[in-house]
Amino acid sequence: MAEFKLPVVAREKVSSKMLERSRKEGKIPAILYGHDTKPQMLWINTIAFTKTYAAAGGSSIINLIPENGKGSNVIVQEIEHDPMTNRVSHIDFYQVRMDEELETHVPLEFINESLAVRELGGILVKTLEEILISCLPKDLPHSISVDLSVLKDFETHIQVKDLKVPAGVKILAEEETTIALVEAPRTEAEMAALDEKVEADVTKVEGVVKEEAPAAEGAETKAEEKK
Repeated sequence: MAEFKLPVVAREKVSSKMLERSRKEGKIPAILYGHDTKPQMLWINTIAFTKTYAAAGGSSIINLIPENGKGSNVIVQEIEHDPMTNRVSHIDFYQVRMDEELETHVPLEFINESLAVRELGGILVKTLEEILISCLPKDLPHSISVDLSVLKDFETHIQVKDLKVPAGVKILAEEETTIALVEAPRTEAEMAALDEKVEADVTKVEGVVKEEAPAAEGAETKAEEKK
């Protein structure tokens, strides 16, 4: 298990205005919680967090190092982003016990190339990007590899049961769940069908009534035609 360290500073509850000012100064407000742990409010340096999270992601243990006291082993539980700037605006850290199994989602890393794609022109379809696992924190993998080279035709599927996981890791997903497959390329007829435009008769749509000339107006028109 790779060890990632992240310095933290304790913080007090402040106003929304002060929070925003601190964010602009390069600090991210965060909270730490877990089993038998009193929630703690923290400040995280934006640059330090960005570098650490790029390497650790949400599926690796991070050791939070306070100014004083003992460090805490955590995983990133949730990250909030500012809707306008997309910058990280808040982080939830969950403290784990090293002697207690945890459940978390781990990303799937797709490696190698499918022969059905390269030689047969098929279309790769991925149905999962991450998977739920259970393990002790020391056994937590950064990712789980999915070897696409086994997809040599359009009939072969990669399922959960085909995954190779490290010792101590248990997958909490149905074994028959499909992870990846290759679809046959579309025929010319199928492509042509996709290009066709279907024009709907709006008069047949419920709630839409075809406009007609009023009866009186129609009578006047006929009278004029007879003159």
